[in-house]
Amino acid sequence: MERGGIEEKLGEKELRQSVDEVSNLALDIGGSLIKIVYFSSNSGSSVDDQVHGSSNGNSNHSVLSGRLHFEKFETRKIDDWIGYLSSKQLRQYGAQCNQAPASDKNIIKATGGGAFKFADLLKEKLGIILDKEDEMDCLVTGANFLLKAVHNEAFTYVDGQKEYVQIDQKDLYPYLLVNIGSGVSMIKVDSDSKFERVSGTSVGGGTFLGLGKLLTKCKSFDDLLELSHQGNNRAIDMLVGDIYGGMDYSKIGLTSTAIASSFGKAISKEKELEDYRPEDMARSLLRMISNNIGQIAYLNALRFGLKRIFFGGFFIRGHAYTMDTISVAVNFWSKGEAKAMFLRHEGFLGALGAFMSYEKNNPADDASHQFVKQFPNSSYCIEDRIQSSDSTNASDNSCIECRLQVAK
Repeated sequence: MERGGIEEKLGEKELRQSVDEVSNLALDIGGSLIKIVYFSSNSGSSVDDQVHGSSNGNSNHSVLSGRLHFEKFETRKIDDWIGYLSSKQLRQYGAQCNQAPASDKNIIKATGGGAFKFADLLKEKLGIILDKEDEMDCLVTGANFLLKAVHNEAFTYVDGQKEYVQIDQKDLYPYLLVNIGSGVSMIKVDSDSKFERVSGTSVGGGTFLGLGKLLTKCKSFDDLLELSHQGNNRAIDMLVGDIYGGMDYSKIGLTSTAIASSFGKAISKEKELEDYRPEDMARSLLRMISNNIGQIAYLNALRFGLKRIFFGGFFIRGHAYTMDTISVAVNFWSKGEAKAMFLRHEGFLGALGAFMSYEKNNPADDASHQFVKQFPNSSYCIEDRIQSSDSTNASDNSCIECRLQVAK
């Protein structure tokens, strides 16, 4: 990837016209979502490595220009993502070049618990064999790649303002990666290859959707997020001011609007569940879980002396209220010394790591590939539909324009 490129929106029609061959597709099959990353090369995109000056100077390789695509589906909607995978005419790049054995043409990299759970189904329905990669390895590999190679990937979100953070590759490590999926994993990353899962919590995205469905009857994560946008958590949460008669508890630094007890007002014997607005309950639930994750993340960063905390996972979804709550929690507990940082491709870390493993597992193979991270006379662009408003995203689909180096 080129770090200093041009960013622009790509229309749907233009995107369809520019996409040609699909290759190197990888999956991250989680408990709630299946994430898909694949490369598509443009028609006639092969260019000579020597002409464009690849980083390794190997004249035995060519470079394909194209796009790295990101898609997601709800795991429970099996017919939807099976149909989507089928439509992509899956293949490895080696199969595309007719260099791979026939038996290898339907091997797809995959990670996540669903890589085991759905292995037989994918083999039966699509003739696909899943080559399983370790989930934590993939998360870290995906995060490292994004932070090093993609311009404007990381950002802070404070008081409704998104500010991109320029990452110094020489000073990236160590950092804490907080991946919020159905549950939460907190990983201390020391280098490209050294990391350790140091903590986690079972209170994550699955908790939000599970309790949310019970409390509000919402059927999907996005519906629940949209509902929370309309709510007021103060109708459900007990605030410091509720306890101290509208006053701050200034001696310990708590304002009157600070939450003393999530869902604390539901203690009232005068009200039943149906007496509370679903949107208020959704808002309170989102705030409770986001606050909890932000606090635990900072305490783990403090434990190991880490200055950088990156949050990923599809629990966030570019949702302003979620990011603001996590940011406020980190700022409060660190007394302003630390900031939460978010990733634009937050939910695709595992799938991207699995994608990168095509190269890692086949370094000497003629069909192996690698990204050309620096190449002259070309632009970097990204299609990103992440919205900055406090509402659920219309779509999380995006693509990164890039180049793939392959054997001639």
